[in-house]
Order: sequence, then C-alpha cells, then structure tokens
Amino acid sequence: AVNIAMVNELKVIFDRMGIDVWEVIEAASAKPFGFMPFYPGPGLGGHCIPIDPFYMAWRAAQMGAPARLIGLAGEINHAMPGHVVDRLESALAARDTRLGGSRVLVLGLAYKPDIDDVRESPALEIITLLRGRGVSVEFSDPHVPRTHAMRRYDLGMASVDLTAERIASYDACVLVTDHAAFDYGLLARHARLVVDTRNAFRAFASEMGERRVKA
Repeated sequence: AVNIAMVNELKVIFDRMGIDVWEVIEAASAKPFGFMPFYPGPGLGGHCIPIDPFYMAWRAAQMGAPARLIGLAGEINHAMPGHVVDRLESALAARDTRLGGSRVLVLGLAYKPDIDDVRESPALEIITLLRGRGVSVEFSDPHVPRTHAMRRYDLGMASVDLTAERIASYDACVLVTDHAAFDYGLLARHARLVVDTRNAFRAFASEMGERRVKA
C-alpha cells in the first residue's frame, strides 16, 4: 500500500512537471539489482490492500503508536479516482466539451486484469463520481456482465459490447482495468478520447496523438 501510494503521488507530481512516470519506471527498472517496480493506477481494489492495513492502523492507535505512514498511504490511494475524474475533465475541456452532460465509457470494472472480482474496485468510485457530476456513464467488462448490490455501491448497470460505432459515440473512454480481452486497436482507432490509467495504449501512442491522455 505504501509503495503504491508513493508511485501514485509521483505520478501526480510528474504530471505537473511534464514528466512521464511510466518512462521513469522503465528507466529505473534497468537497474540490474535491488529495484522492485510499482505502477500507478486509478486507485486500489480487492479485499486486502485497500482494507487490511487499516486493521493494523486501528490497533496501533489503540496502543498509542499512530501508524502515520499507513494513514497517509490510504489518503493518497483513495484520492486517485478523483484524480482520474479531474484529468478527464481537463482533457474534455481542452476539446471544448464540458464534463457535465458528456457521455463516458468506463473500460473495466474488475479491480485487476482478467478476473471478475469487483470488490473495492476504483471503477465503482469513478462511476459514482462521474454520475454525481452529471455524466452519462456506461461500462464494458468482458468478465463482469452486470453490477450487483454491494456494501457501498448499487449501480444497477450492465456491461455493453464494444463496436466501432459504439466506441465512437462516447465523448471519452476511461481505461480503468487493462483486461487482455479488450481490443485495444479497435479502441485506439475509434475512440474520440482515451484516458489511459494503465499505460495500456502505449503501442498506439503515435497513432492516437492527443486523443490519448494518461491519468
């Protein structure tokens, strides 16, 4: 959780500096020993990392030894869905499109690639934030045919199939979960705008140009 928070924080800082965090990680990974890469994303999901560290933090507080680093990591990681929405808003604004009233497709509902587990998925929070801003949101996930009622979310949504016409109908697509089953070439050719939170469209960077925004 702490390592992921650090790279997420660096992503936000590097955005302001005009530095590509993915290039930095790739360069650092050339170190032949003693380096373990962690990658930024739209937030944390699953049944463990977003939750379990706070059991320890709760117990530490009881013992009079606050787990400040765990708390700060949680703040950073839980802020990432909001960061994604902010990046989407600014990218749309650069195209003279308002976030409110726009049509957005969220790509991937599961919390990590190639599974159907949506527990604590950042996609759920991103969809909720977008709806709260007046956005018409749909999602596509080859592993999650529909949403179900959860502890904090009951979105009442069904996955949509990806066709060229459907992809082109959205003001933007937000890639949250980089499933292998997605046809990235199809998306790269037909999406008006892609907010790429996983660096999944790197092979199409030159083809997409300003239609691809990293978040």
